[in-house]
Amino acid sequence: MRAFVRRSDRIRRWLTAALIAAAGSAIASSAGAAPQRVVSMNLCTDQIAMLLAAPGQLVSVSDLARDPRMSPMADRAQDYPINHGRAEEIYLMRPDLVIAGQYASGPTVAMLRRLGVRVEVLPPAEDIDAIRAEIMRMGGLLGREDKAAEVLARFERGLILADSNADRGRAALYYANGYTSGRDTLAGTILTAAGYRNVADDLGITDTRSLPLEMLVMARPDRLITGAKWPGQSRGEAILDHPALARIAPETAEVTDRDWVCGTPFVLRAIEALK
Repeated sequence: MRAFVRRSDRIRRWLTAALIAAAGSAIASSAGAAPQRVVSMNLCTDQIAMLLAAPGQLVSVSDLARDPRMSPMADRAQDYPINHGRAEEIYLMRPDLVIAGQYASGPTVAMLRRLGVRVEVLPPAEDIDAIRAEIMRMGGLLGREDKAAEVLARFERGLILADSNADRGRAALYYANGYTSGRDTLAGTILTAAGYRNVADDLGITDTRSLPLEMLVMARPDRLITGAKWPGQSRGEAILDHPALARIAPETAEVTDRDWVCGTPFVLRAIEALK
């Protein structure tokens, strides 16, 4: 029965992808010819644009794309001029398409549109279906639907390989300043995909919010998962060194932040790291 449900799940995924692909093609058709000079001004759109763009089509990515602590494609980003999300610098690049994230600077987006530049705003992908949709939508925007389908197929194969019925126990995500993430977040999705039950679910937390250290200790997770620490001294990160955490969850995994930051195919690496 379980195998049947899993096969049905995969069929549903592919049907969803096909529908999204059709929608992406419609976007590309309505926009006319594929854009020739594309600027991405968001770390997450940078990653998918670099995966899908034709040679010479992507002319700039955000400055964060070159940061190896934040970007899983930092090496490839060295090949692109960077931008800092300012309307003036982006306009001078003569783009025929600018791709921004949902939380991009409102004035920058507004000014570029007033100057006649086409700007598409993509929401963050917080779950697996949203990652699929983001890949296909980017493919439609760039006129690269075939490449998007290829990337999506690799992603689907990776998900199947990562799929496991193993119950790895209860885990807690815990970050600087005592924040945790629930099931409606990208981090929560990664945790579930790796076979863990999220302690945040037991506490009624579905988003990202503060979790008092005392409540975390009483929840007694089997594993504690934190982000990589940044250079320097941060009072916000000091809570992660509290001796109580080492005692309740000696199996602590420090996971590289760059594979968790954005909803892209690189979340597969985060899932595997947890195993």
